[in-house]
Amino acid sequence: MSVALENILAKAGLKVDANEFLTLVEDAARRLSPPNPDPSHYFSADQRAALTDVGLDLSPRREDEPDFRARTVAAHAVLAEGALSVNEAAKTLGVDDSRIRHRLKEGRLTGWKDGGWRLPAWQFAGSGVLPGLEVVLRALPADLPALVVAAFMSTPQSDLVINEHPATPRQWLLSGGDPDHVARLIATLGTPF
Repeated sequence: MSVALENILAKAGLKVDANEFLTLVEDAARRLSPPNPDPSHYFSADQRAALTDVGLDLSPRREDEPDFRARTVAAHAVLAEGALSVNEAAKTLGVDDSRIRHRLKEGRLTGWKDGGWRLPAWQFAGSGVLPGLEVVLRALPADLPALVVAAFMSTPQSDLVINEHPATPRQWLLSGGDPDHVARLIATLGTPF
């Protein structure tokens, strides 16, 4: 299995040892919800009644059902593997480590703490940051998980069109698109319509 996994990681462009990647997957799985949570415990009796009235099934996952966490665990492991440390980000941008921490504090870069800061790679471009990044990050809701933000930045959006094709927010910004368009979209993440 190790050789097969190494081949898949190489095809995906991930420069990580197979065992290290499996450790990332295990860590991500441990951090997510328990393997078989009872969704009804997250709601009050009135909320449960309202949700079941509209047809939602709040019963726990059955043993014969696929584990819904698998895709999220894999995505989280890939995000974590590709993230930069403060030192790596500083080298990329040609600045001192303290400048990276300062930018994180000011909201000019984004990341999460995991034994030290981890900065998702999507926000870097060459030896700089993504054009318009500060505008986008100012609009970013504070409570959004890094995985949600990464997924948004790498998913084509119908409101961002380049050459008659939907573009990802990252592609849009790299092509010189108006960062305010991305900011308006990202500000709505997690907002019920």
